[in-house]
Amino acid sequence: MNIASVLQGLATLSWLVVVGIIILAVVRASRAKPLKGAVSLVIGAVVFSLALTTLSAGLVFLQADQIGVVISAIQPNGYRSEPVGPGLHWVVPFVENVQVYSKAKQTYTMATAATEGAVQGDDSIQARTKDGQQVFLDASVIYSIDPAQLITLHITWQNRYEDLVVRPVVRSAIRDAVSQYGVEEIVSTKRAELEQTISDEIKAGLAANSLIMDDFLLRNIRFSDEYAAAVEQKQIAEQQALQAAFVVEQKKQEAEQARQVAQGQADAAVIAAKGQAQATLINAQAQAQAWTALAAVLQNNPEMLTYEYILKIAPNVQVIYLPSGTPLLLPSTSQIPK
Repeated sequence: MNIASVLQGLATLSWLVVVGIIILAVVRASRAKPLKGAVSLVIGAVVFSLALTTLSAGLVFLQADQIGVVISAIQPNGYRSEPVGPGLHWVVPFVENVQVYSKAKQTYTMATAATEGAVQGDDSIQARTKDGQQVFLDASVIYSIDPAQLITLHITWQNRYEDLVVRPVVRSAIRDAVSQYGVEEIVSTKRAELEQTISDEIKAGLAANSLIMDDFLLRNIRFSDEYAAAVEQKQIAEQQALQAAFVVEQKKQEAEQARQVAQGQADAAVIAAKGQAQATLINAQAQAQAWTALAAVLQNNPEMLTYEYILKIAPNVQVIYLPSGTPLLLPSTSQIPK
């Protein structure tokens, strides 16, 4: 509680005391019991109350986030040329008063949700894009009063600046900026550029009306139901196309894999055939060399052939009878070519 409020409270209390004294004096007078010194007491109480009232009327205390315009009946233009800041100030009682403004940052929101915006109900901004699509935008602007321009603000708008300046400037800036972009640009590649365009226009509009823009927030962008449905169908079609392309690519990969497997099997078969052929060749060469060696042995030892033949006969046969005139199974040693 500041000293100005305390003085105002004391002044009010003193007037209640004056009224109480007067009532008491009247009651005692009606009972033929006059109050001694009643007149002097009443006069003293009135003078004291007037002094407190005058003093409290002349003292004005502003909080740290407040600034004020002194409205004056004794100034030629009706107000002091300089605003008053936070703290305790003295104004001429009963002929001057202070119109208080907040210099703290304020947020003005326009949104679809009924309870979020400054105006109840759907207060989003409707705008049309360059290609004729209707969009709905939720936005907030954070701003404050320019202390150096408070007198001008008071003269021009007084405390109506929120409804008459902030709201129309923001809505107009958003509509103007949106009309410069296509709907695809707004939701994708140029959203940041759109926000910057809106922010610059709002800052200029508020500055021209003694206000400072601290920040702009483009909270949400939504479309008409028809366009939203079309976008959804397009996205579904794109997803299906991507899925089809994925399936085609998968089939290509499967076919390539099968081709590589078949190629591998064919290469393996060729390698196996080459190996088999080489093994056969080596075996044939080995047999040829063996036969050559055997022929050389028999050439030098012809009796070995007869010996081997005899070994092949059943081991229990000791005598072989041949019909007369039957030639020997093997040629004689003298018949073997040398």
